Amino acid sequence: MLFDFKNNRQWTENLVLVSQLGLTMVGSICFCFFLGLYLDQWLDTKGVFIIIFILLGVFGGGVTIYRQIIAMTESEAGIKKTPDDSLG
Repeated sequence: MLFDFKNNRQWTENLVLVSQLGLTMVGSICFCFFLGLYLDQWLDTKGVFIIIFILLGVFGGGVTIYRQIIAMTESEAGIKKTPDDSLG
């Protein structure tokens, strides 16, 4: 029994969105962790930069996920933003 993607399009799109959000968060945290690890080894500090960059990775990943969700909901609602909308 095969999964029919055409009949379950909404379910598949939601699965892709959740996977994308999870990978975005993991990717930003891992990137910042390894950047902090490199700086700790280079500057001979003991985990200071790892903690700072992990927090930055969590915050940056959260902001990116928020922007992705807003873009997804706007595109579903049919709202088109023009460059003048962001100026206030």
